[in-house]
Amino acid sequence: MKEDIISKLTDAQLDALKEVGNIGAGNAATALYQMIGKKVNMSVPKAAVIPLAEVPEVLGGPEVLVAGVFLRVLGDAPGSILFVMPKDSALYLVDILMGRPVSSTQVLSELDQSALKEIGNILASSYLNALSSFTGLTFLPTVPALAVDMAGAILDVILAELGQLGDYALLIETRFQAESAHVEGHFFLIPDPGSLLVILRTLGVDSNGASN
Repeated sequence: MKEDIISKLTDAQLDALKEVGNIGAGNAATALYQMIGKKVNMSVPKAAVIPLAEVPEVLGGPEVLVAGVFLRVLGDAPGSILFVMPKDSALYLVDILMGRPVSSTQVLSELDQSALKEIGNILASSYLNALSSFTGLTFLPTVPALAVDMAGAILDVILAELGQLGDYALLIETRFQAESAHVEGHFFLIPDPGSLLVILRTLGVDSNGASN
């Protein structure tokens, strides 16, 4: 079977995807400001491609407690999106979002979980909208699901969900600064076979990394 192109991306291709990620982060920061009324600075310090099996290590190890928002992407270039952050960071963002004193939330209520899903939805939609404006492709995100568990357990569920759809993930590190604290999350785009090639071609970067 032909090796997925995502395992062989060049610097030019990653730069193109990182630029889309930066624009998406800017859009997400604006949307979060409108949502919570507080300025949130966001940046994308790094884009990389990693095997799905290495996702838990990126998050700090398979036993680290995290909050993960997962959704499928339909349309011209199908795939999946996973947004993950440490549980403590998730609790911090919920406190900011709900207007509570920081560190006051210890257990996520249904309302808190809905808020985290909405953050994940905002990030996914912002990134996909930026990608759509660059490529002219249509991306249709599904309703997000939330899990709070160990990183390894969340990945196991996702692998079962994806089956053989994808072996690699595009990692877009996402850095938040809300009020005085820095929060880092990890945004993963997991293209279905063939989808990344479609995206790269419409971005004007061919499979060899040359700009068209």
